Amino acid sequence: MADRIILNPVSFHGKGAIREIPSLAASRGFKHIFVCSDPDLVKFGVTAKVTDLLDEANIPYTVYSGIKPNPTIENVKEGVAAFKECGADSIITIGGGSSMDTAKAIGIIITNPEFEDVRSLEGVAPTKNHAVPTIAVPTTAGTAAEVTINYVITDTEKERKFVCVDEHDIPEVAVVDPDMMSSMPRGLTASTGMDALTHAIEGYTTKAAWELTDMFHLEAIRLIAKHLRGAVENIPEDREGMALAQYVAGMGFSNVGLGIAHSIAHTLGAHYDTPHGVACAMMLPIVMEYNQECTGERYREIARAMGVEGVDSMTQEEYRKAAVDAVKKLSADVGIPAKNDRVREEDLDQLAADAYADACRPGNPRDTNVEDLKELYRKIM
Repeated sequence: MADRIILNPVSFHGKGAIREIPSLAASRGFKHIFVCSDPDLVKFGVTAKVTDLLDEANIPYTVYSGIKPNPTIENVKEGVAAFKECGADSIITIGGGSSMDTAKAIGIIITNPEFEDVRSLEGVAPTKNHAVPTIAVPTTAGTAAEVTINYVITDTEKERKFVCVDEHDIPEVAVVDPDMMSSMPRGLTASTGMDALTHAIEGYTTKAAWELTDMFHLEAIRLIAKHLRGAVENIPEDREGMALAQYVAGMGFSNVGLGIAHSIAHTLGAHYDTPHGVACAMMLPIVMEYNQECTGERYREIARAMGVEGVDSMTQEEYRKAAVDAVKKLSADVGIPAKNDRVREEDLDQLAADAYADACRPGNPRDTNVEDLKELYRKIM
């Protein structure tokens, strides 16, 4: 089977990149834009950085902000109804993974109404039409949803998250402006940054990894190791470095998949509302230790990208440990907790079953089973 790469047709990067949005909308003939953003970003004026530009250009829009941190089926259905009601023909999504995942699902359903139940989008749904024309503006440096063909929706009735993978959902334009990320609080900067690192490391070690995605992932690891600590301190050049790093990681993992750190993180979010980046950060070194025997020499390159010196003189056991230790140290340095006190023994059967059924699990470099997954959960209890 041939390897495949799907990326945005166009992306803009750097400080002030959002100033390109009015001309982008005008050149594409957008008549009424559905602005999809979360309520906190609206409240604190972050969304307005973009809508003010639309006002200046006299471009009509409607803001939809009925989005939860872990977007639900209900969020999506409400968004579809709001899109239809305002007569929009395009989307600008502003936010982190929650806003973008909601916008992707809305955009797909509008052009593929046979999937309006939302649940039928799980996995690789056979959609026929590309989503509504979309410009994606990230406000966090982690999910890379602006460049991926993936989105995640929460089924509250069944207490589970499901992953949707669809080449028709990728935004036509990504506008990655670090100024849109400058108001991110310390904790969110840390957790989304560790989510990006998890994307890069899992993407580099997944079964489908190949030379082109390896290039993206190793550079993303290097950039994150260099810039995440400074981004947490709100140093401008490190904010810019993380904005690029998370996008580069997305260029890779969107095309080759992830592993069980994400499978487990999805269940922790669905059952306990654990922030996705925190869950990924907790699980990443644990899963790395679990997977290490199936990764060949890849942990040497991870350790090198993380800034570990002398890896070429290390034994395989030494460089594998060095890679895991470097990840643990970065996570601790940015304040991520190592334990989740909400995980209970009586929940493990369901948690492990859900993680095993998750779409990210088959890509894990080591084949796993429900009992092994239970043991991995116990390591964060």
